[in-house]
Amino acid sequence: MVDDFAAWRDFVIAKLRGNPSFQFIGVASDGLEAVLKSEELKPDLILLDVGLPRLNGIEAARRIRKVAPESKILFLSQELDVDMVQAALSAGGYGYVLKSDAGSELFAAVEPVMSGNKFVSRKLKGNGLAEVVDSQAAEPLCREEAIASPAAPLLVRREVDRCHEAQFCSDDSLFLFGWTRFISAALRAGKAVIVIGTESHRDSLLERLETDGLDIRAAISEGRYVALDSADTISKFMVNDMPDPVRFLKVVGDLISAASKRAKAMHLRVAACGECAPILWVEGKADAAIRVEELTNEIARTYDVDILCGYLLERLRCEEDIYTFRRICQEHSAVHSW
Repeated sequence: MVDDFAAWRDFVIAKLRGNPSFQFIGVASDGLEAVLKSEELKPDLILLDVGLPRLNGIEAARRIRKVAPESKILFLSQELDVDMVQAALSAGGYGYVLKSDAGSELFAAVEPVMSGNKFVSRKLKGNGLAEVVDSQAAEPLCREEAIASPAAPLLVRREVDRCHEAQFCSDDSLFLFGWTRFISAALRAGKAVIVIGTESHRDSLLERLETDGLDIRAAISEGRYVALDSADTISKFMVNDMPDPVRFLKVVGDLISAASKRAKAMHLRVAACGECAPILWVEGKADAAIRVEELTNEIARTYDVDILCGYLLERLRCEEDIYTFRRICQEHSAVHSW
């Protein structure tokens, strides 16, 4: 297996040029250049490495899908992780070939991919890969409510007795759309809602919820809608740049217990949206972000609560970020991507 990006690129180019069935028209050295080349050349097939410099392959695929929607994307990667495969396919990939097996599977993958079918390396089959849901599919984020508006494509759903989900969004508008949909459904079901977010997100949510026909001011006065600043909340449980488990479980547990008492009698369950872990990740505290998600799992297993964490995909920029992304996905009962 070739690990060095430049050496691997040269290896693939040599294989393509050695096959008369292919007309090789271009090469990119990083993710940003891949997007620009795709928009310029509109190729039939794009071979994309997940671990690209400057802009990782997953985010590059999302952008390519917008500028060259007819191009078919085939991912090449050394990553065996199921979450990574799901993320790559949901981002627009039609195939996922392991670099270690490219010698025997690269050309075998081309025909189904060019026909619009999915292909994954044989080593990955049977690993419980969830079927990728396209952008038109509906997948509700809450357990009980059937939500009419289209939902984020589901990357991973795990059969566990908890509701601790994550949404990864390409921009603020989609981020807010997902949270608004989640909160609106919860309030209509009689749940109390806790929002822990940035000031701009909290303000925008109020406007969107009111536009959605909710009497959000009444919910606030009744204590059924509680909005807190993420930075202030983080400061209450962090010690030496890491979340203190005792403080975290008390701060969040007390919030949920208080909110459940204010929920309507018909529904004592609480819904919570948060971006504490995402903010820590953006600040370069990846270990702290992962630990927050681990502790949130304890909350999800202990209380009657539905949790939705909100991430922006712009954070995925390097191999270290991809590792953190994978670890964060593993801590959630379901992962959605916009």
